[in-house]
Amino acid sequence: MPDLYIDGTWRGPLDEGTREIRCPADGSLVGVVDEAGGKDTVEAVAAARRAFDEGPWPTTPAADRGDLLLRVADLLVRDKDALARAESLDTGKRLVESEYDIDDIANCFRYFGRLAAAETGRVIETGTPSVDSRVVYEPVGVCGLITPWNYPLLQTAWKVAPALAAGNTFVLKPSELTPHTAIHLMRLLEEAGVPPGVANLVLGAGPEAGAPLADHPDVDLLSFTGGLGTGRGLMAAAAGTVKKVALELGGKNPNIVFADADFETAVDMALTAVFLHSGQVCSAGARLLVEDTLHDRFVDELVRRASGIRLGGPFDESAQTGPLISAAHRAKVEAYVAKGLAEGAVLRCGGARPTGPGLDRGFYYPPTVLDECSGDMSVVQEESFGPVLTVERFSGEAEAVRLANDTVYGLAGAVFSTDGAKAQRVAARLRVGTVWINDYHPYVPQAEWGGFKQSGLGRELGPSGLAEYREAKHIWRNTDPSPQGWFA
Repeated sequence: MPDLYIDGTWRGPLDEGTREIRCPADGSLVGVVDEAGGKDTVEAVAAARRAFDEGPWPTTPAADRGDLLLRVADLLVRDKDALARAESLDTGKRLVESEYDIDDIANCFRYFGRLAAAETGRVIETGTPSVDSRVVYEPVGVCGLITPWNYPLLQTAWKVAPALAAGNTFVLKPSELTPHTAIHLMRLLEEAGVPPGVANLVLGAGPEAGAPLADHPDVDLLSFTGGLGTGRGLMAAAAGTVKKVALELGGKNPNIVFADADFETAVDMALTAVFLHSGQVCSAGARLLVEDTLHDRFVDELVRRASGIRLGGPFDESAQTGPLISAAHRAKVEAYVAKGLAEGAVLRCGGARPTGPGLDRGFYYPPTVLDECSGDMSVVQEESFGPVLTVERFSGEAEAVRLANDTVYGLAGAVFSTDGAKAQRVAARLRVGTVWINDYHPYVPQAEWGGFKQSGLGRELGPSGLAEYREAKHIWRNTDPSPQGWFA
């Protein structure tokens, strides 16, 4: 069956093209999918434009749009097993992680389904009885949604659910490496009753299938999650049509551990912060800042535990983390480690491709800890997006904050301390979008998700996430008009 979904029809690309999708864990063939080109994306934009300008979706009552999203949530639960398996095969991540993801995805659709009709506008008091003045919310229009490969369906849900809740139409371009759950979601949207042209899917590489979304005059909003360099390019391309842009561009996230932290909790969380999904998480705690007096004991124990983390494929129940997404990405991670060592970092564990049954067939890289790092190192400043932890020392709150903020990124961070007042003071001074205190990685749909500095532009999730996909309109109505007399 064809894999592109445009104007309510499944079809192949205008210029024939396909891509093999192989599992990063062992190189096995997952499937062959159609590959779109620029002309397909332009057709998808045209379909979305017609559906927005002429179709019923933007004027469908918000409660009805919400009901549709709730139906999608139920369908996601129904198909959880198939979706989780497809996600694990595409990404190589452990099946149990993908199962957690599908639960989060269903909850995301439920959240925005319930939120859809919650914000109906507001009345403005004018002091004039004959005038009513109110602000109403309307959809932005056609949304171009470009999603990454690390959490393919979750990141898609974060964009698709609020876009639909607000009454928009969209063109979705998922990562070319992980397309299968996006295809499945579009089938569920179709089953749930999304009108033709409202939801459109194009598959393929960014320069061909995704780039037209950035500069096309009929696209009103561009939402992208991915690397900083690509985000800058898309933002520049979008400037020509002055469209709305929402970017989430990753981070180099500081995890600050004070000497008075609960030792066991802080070690456990530091491991989870950076080695979950082999570090391929935008909010990963890849920078560990440890107070001087705790450093040696803390890093020794962390290295001991990191050295024992078991690698394996999606369906290996003994595995604790999986492979990297591709050979090219593993090479990038290896280059960052090599550069860090050349700049003076001390290798405490990892740093070389693992050996063992089955590991040679996948893109595995072991948990790696680089100690005695400093803020001027590339491996500290730049996002390797792999299982690589850099360790820096600090002395006191002021230095911890200075080091933590010394990066162009500002996505997330954490503070570990049993001194609640100190933890709150430090959290308040961190220039990041999300701060955890004595925890790492949890999120809830009700809370905003976005970054400071070069980690992002705009916000996703939470009530303000819905605002990204709506326009606020002020309507002033004079119920007793009369001549003004300015030039009588």
